[in-house]
Amino acid sequence: MVEDTERYAAELIPSDYASWRYCSEVKCGLALKPDFLQARIAVLSNSGHEETQRFARLYGDAHLNRVLAWLRQAAAEA
Repeated sequence: MVEDTERYAAELIPSDYASWRYCSEVKCGLALKPDFLQARIAVLSNSGHEETQRFARLYGDAHLNRVLAWLRQAAAEA
């Protein structure tokens, strides 16, 4: 697990769900509570939302879809 934590800490952009959780909770200090998760899912699911468009431009549609899947997974676990 220590090796995974070191990898998560070194990644600039999360590559999997565990890395994304580490990035969100440890690096960014976010509490992944149901209200927060649902709000992020709502915004990033709306292709017409300016924030979603900016995210897709910066990180690509594939990463946007991965993040949405991770948010939904975290919401299911909450």
